[in-house]
Amino acid sequence: MDRPIIVILSASLALSALCLSCSAGTADPVQGSTSGGESRVVGQTPIPVQIPFTFDKAKAWAHLLKQCAFGPRTSGTEAHRLCRDWLLEEVKNACGNSRLQPFSHRWSQSGKTINMWNVIGDQNWKDATTRVVVLAHWDTRPTADMEYDYKNQKKPILGANDGASGVAVLLELMRVTKDKLPKDLGVMYLLVDGEDLGPNLDEMFLGAAYFSKNPGALKPDYGILIDMIGDKNLSIPMEPNSDDWASPLLKAFYQNASKAGLGKWFPQTWGTRIEDDHIPMNQNGIPTIDLIDFTYDAWHTLADTPDKCSPDSLEHVGAALETWLMKTPVWKYPVRN
Repeated sequence: MDRPIIVILSASLALSALCLSCSAGTADPVQGSTSGGESRVVGQTPIPVQIPFTFDKAKAWAHLLKQCAFGPRTSGTEAHRLCRDWLLEEVKNACGNSRLQPFSHRWSQSGKTINMWNVIGDQNWKDATTRVVVLAHWDTRPTADMEYDYKNQKKPILGANDGASGVAVLLELMRVTKDKLPKDLGVMYLLVDGEDLGPNLDEMFLGAAYFSKNPGALKPDYGILIDMIGDKNLSIPMEPNSDDWASPLLKAFYQNASKAGLGKWFPQTWGTRIEDDHIPMNQNGIPTIDLIDFTYDAWHTLADTPDKCSPDSLEHVGAALETWLMKTPVWKYPVRN
């Protein structure tokens, strides 16, 4: 957005919680390198490739459809529990260690305690010298609060993009990196619950907050969050809160995406300031950036369905993450001055 004033938007924030903020659009964009080299065709768009990748968009797309087949994965529902069990089996197949991290929350809307679970898998975690957590939320919004018709606002969303897309990418990415990571790199795949419960910010990002306060004996050095990255018209600009908390990581990641030939989908310009799972991660000492495309008309509506998403978009994000994680030497998060 190029306006001097923008609206602060959460990846899962109800309309009633919106507030005004100064725009990050006036900041100078990062100066990235140009792409070149051979071309790889994705959909109808030739991508100049300097860094190879093996991410399979068809497998990722199947993971997105599988999640949606469960229906809305609202925390505390039967569909949510069934999806949890399926996710854990997928993580077990790809990661040396896998587990559920249970927690609970007393929900203001029902007065009942809801049981939730983060689904966690890691690769080469114990022996690594640099540890990265890559995360996405797997729960879906219990209310379609952005519907125009008030009769539909209490219905749960399917969450093809807002939920399933990020998880789909991580499930395929963990297959790609299994037994292939640089020897000094450990990767944790974290599927967080309770991101989208709401209705307001004080009842959101619950799984990320719980994990960041209970990360285990070997704490991640830094994190990368992906959210709402399946949109057909994908564009993931740099998120200003990520720059405030983890600027070296943000700039290095976008420069790497440019070198990989993915600069079209990861423009080195400023996007909207977002409240998302990366906020509690940063607040609790894990520098984390948010990769998010918030220009999505179906956000928090019943129209957030697979037809609004694209396998190509999943591939662009998966390739950006794969080329980042597989690079040698492993990038280490620099200490701020």
